[in-house]
Amino acid sequence: MISARPVHVCIATPDILIESILHSSVMTDIKVAWAALGGDPALVPGISTVARHGALEARLPVRELARACVGACALAAAELGARRAGRAEVPGVRVDDGAVATAFVSERHLLIDGRAPVSFAPLSRFWRTADGWVRTHANYPHHRARLLDALRLPGDASVADVADMLAERSASEVEETVYGAGGLAVALRTAAEWAVHPQGVAVAGRPLVERERLDTARARALPPLDGDPLLPAAGVRVLDLTRVIAGPVATRTLALLGADVLRVDAPQLPEDPDAHADTGFGKRSTRLDLGLAADRRTFEELLGQADVVVTGYRPGALDRFRLSPGALAGRRPGLIVAQLSAWGAYGPWGGRRGFDSLVQVATGIAATEGSPERPGALPAQALDHGTGYLLAASVLRALTDRSEEGCGLVLRLALARTAAWLTAGEAGESVSGSEPSGAAYNQPDAWLVETGSGIGRLRHALSPVSFAGGPVNWARPPGRWGTDPARWA
Repeated sequence: MISARPVHVCIATPDILIESILHSSVMTDIKVAWAALGGDPALVPGISTVARHGALEARLPVRELARACVGACALAAAELGARRAGRAEVPGVRVDDGAVATAFVSERHLLIDGRAPVSFAPLSRFWRTADGWVRTHANYPHHRARLLDALRLPGDASVADVADMLAERSASEVEETVYGAGGLAVALRTAAEWAVHPQGVAVAGRPLVERERLDTARARALPPLDGDPLLPAAGVRVLDLTRVIAGPVATRTLALLGADVLRVDAPQLPEDPDAHADTGFGKRSTRLDLGLAADRRTFEELLGQADVVVTGYRPGALDRFRLSPGALAGRRPGLIVAQLSAWGAYGPWGGRRGFDSLVQVATGIAATEGSPERPGALPAQALDHGTGYLLAASVLRALTDRSEEGCGLVLRLALARTAAWLTAGEAGESVSGSEPSGAAYNQPDAWLVETGSGIGRLRHALSPVSFAGGPVNWARPPGRWGTDPARWA
């Protein structure tokens, strides 16, 4: 059980002896995340960690940030579970670097009937420009079409065609031209350059997790918990309006913890079925066109019984459907609205689309992790995954707070703000030489399992969110995208 005192446990295994300890750097990492969530600091010292050298190695403290995000999420889950179960003490939390590292690249470990998904399309890559580098994102057909249209290239243009075109232009020109056409391209910047960029300045001035009261309405009371495993989010109804890793990771985590998660997508937007398989565990998936009166009525019926709405579209994109936090709370008092964006809902880039790979390029991460010859990347899409676990943690903490205060909340997180945390050193020291002796992270097999599903035999990563008595795996595998009825379970 977690108390105000540290817990020291030695666990013997066949090949290693792991001492679960709390190092001062790990304490600092998790305290930063937990404080951003508004959590009780007296709970943090009870978290035990298993350090494994070789996990998420990078120049930046990726492993430390990943631990902090997962640890804070697990602690938020344990806290809510204890509250709902009527327990005086919070179940113990364990953060294992191996589980964290494996989950942070879950999309790479996924196999569907032995087939490995393709993560990036050919036109999603770094390109050399006349004065530097630019990175594009064109995984979806409409993004590819907009990129080529901005460059005045035909729809069947090759990688070589795009390379020749970009080599003649400046990186900043490409960035603005492609974004102006609705595509996605970002010029490579150093951390120093991003620090003085207007968007970088705006992001740096914001908290890691923004929490704002929406109303003072008394929300639906969640019933007490019992049973095994302990499912802190059991009975919580979550409308999932997210896409592409970060948001789906958050809602996948809430589903692990017992929430009834219904993902809602527009039928006209394409989805990668492999990405959906990776992040669809524990959830159901439906499609609604909110521009149609019948589908809008269905959505309103779902909203009328929802506890949480999670959105992952660019800021303002859903406002025309009356899905801003204020409009949602007006129709469902006591609602928790969790908003995720790439750049934040403020500053000159507040309305822009973005992805983890592009945020890494803009914020100086790609320059730091690269070489003079070529930009680099983090060992995982850590901004996506880390922000996803923080998003889930923020929802869990909001549910705990709502049980006491009975008010609706809006929560806002941004990939660029998580990047600021990583690059500013707030997450601890660099991995190099910072870890004590311990287990090595060589093979992820201990955190991979196989599960049957309607889309095939799946090999997938287990969740790294772990606390005593909590769930180990999801109650249901992912189904096919958009094929579930639009109703609560």
